[in-house]
Amino acid sequence: MPPIPVCSYEGSDYQASFWEQGNRAYEDGCEAIALKRLLPSSGKRLLELGAGAGRNTLRYGGYEEITLVDFSRTQLEQARARLGDSPRYRYVAADIYHLPFANAVFDGATMIRVLHHMAEPRQALAQVRPALSSGAVFILEYANKQNLKAILRYAFGRQAWSPYSPEPVEFVPLNFDFHPGTVRAWLQAVGFGIERQLTVSHFRAGFFKRILPSSLLVWLDALAQPTGDLWQFSPSVFARCKAVGPGLPAEEGAFFRCPACGHDPLPDTPPMLVCTACGRNYPVQDGIYDFRLGKSGE
Repeated sequence: MPPIPVCSYEGSDYQASFWEQGNRAYEDGCEAIALKRLLPSSGKRLLELGAGAGRNTLRYGGYEEITLVDFSRTQLEQARARLGDSPRYRYVAADIYHLPFANAVFDGATMIRVLHHMAEPRQALAQVRPALSSGAVFILEYANKQNLKAILRYAFGRQAWSPYSPEPVEFVPLNFDFHPGTVRAWLQAVGFGIERQLTVSHFRAGFFKRILPSSLLVWLDALAQPTGDLWQFSPSVFARCKAVGPGLPAEEGAFFRCPACGHDPLPDTPPMLVCTACGRNYPVQDGIYDFRLGKSGE
């Protein structure tokens, strides 16, 4: 089978151009409130999937250790420059479809603004569950195809695809919107129970951002977010999920596993991790573990 396409931000200045210079203070503020409402007050190990340049990482202050995962090494370099070399942070370049972690390593995980780049979203979600211990909290954000703007455009014949149909819609390559019911079904199928939903970024339209200050829009959004358990008509939805069931058995002391063959434990031996089962090599350079381009050992 051909490999699943991956959206890469390698070499991108996404943090600066989109967030810092792109008039996104409203969206960032809304997401900060949603995370504060959904995150546990404390935890041991958090897995931050699609961490990018570390925009949200400092918001996870209750966790003792945070592992930042992104497919782009340059995004992780930006995160490391922002956050530093504290032993609290671990930087991992990896493909979400082949995560390099042993079973039940983390008691929390987040995936914010990531699922909408997944060509196989259910498969991506299925990769997360084994890395989490039973009862772990998983906070997922996804782009909602059944948002109010899409509903109105469809009603007036200005878009061809239906916001009510269950399948994802790919509006540009590797950018997808999802039906909330479909995402809930995927989560339940791979071992997550949904505890709470928040609707986010209700006022994302440029019209609102031109006439109202972002602080007021964030305040209004905060009032509307708790309606997410009743309905989902905003462009972004946050779901707090719980890892249910016993999960897969954990290997004592294991943290990494070989993403190529699945063997664990994979000894954590920088500057090179070597799988004793298949011989794949994974380099560690400038504090970043790279599991994307493992090559066969001699």
